[in-house]
Amino acid sequence: MTTRIKICGVTLPDDAARAAAAGADFVGLNFWPKSKRFVARERAALLAAAVRGAGAAQVVGVFVDADTDDVAAVMREVDLDLIQLHGGETPEEVMAVARASNRPLWKVIAAGAPSDLDRMESWPVEAILLDTPTPGRGGSGQTFDWALAREAKRRYPARKLVLAGGLTPDNVGDAIASLAPWAVDVASGVEAAPGIKDPAKLAAFVAAVRAADQRR
Repeated sequence: MTTRIKICGVTLPDDAARAAAAGADFVGLNFWPKSKRFVARERAALLAAAVRGAGAAQVVGVFVDADTDDVAAVMREVDLDLIQLHGGETPEEVMAVARASNRPLWKVIAAGAPSDLDRMESWPVEAILLDTPTPGRGGSGQTFDWALAREAKRRYPARKLVLAGGLTPDNVGDAIASLAPWAVDVASGVEAAPGIKDPAKLAAFVAAVRAADQRR
């Protein structure tokens, strides 16, 4: 099985192109205004174009508690392949976004306790992303208890799970060996500064994922 790779929180066209060229499957653009990696719609359109010009990666729009009008406003200017919802959205709100956007969705679950995994089957989404609970809604550089990811896989074997939270080139191989997630998601672990990717770390992360896949 090949582990998918998402490089999130891209803010520079060169970084967007570099992530796609390196072999990332997904490149994430953050539309939450409170994020350190926030990008405005106009800039996001340039980033999406850079992704598409450099490789086959899909462009993911990251939203926090956005309503359908917010998502639609972004999509009028940015060609998104996928929507990631990172807030306190209900299954009904997620369904509304799915209908309005006509795109596949991922839902983020902040994994702090076993109870956070309850009712994961109720989400009308393509994949569930497990992340570290933080006020900044991701990008903290902190891992969560991976035993919760194992529990999620046990309880919901049909669910595609995306592992996020504190992944780096140094630990992503262990994560894949231990958890075999469908995909891994990294932001701060490949950065020189928030929103600025480090080319060496980015290349090392992709290489570490591919090496871990070969060992499985």
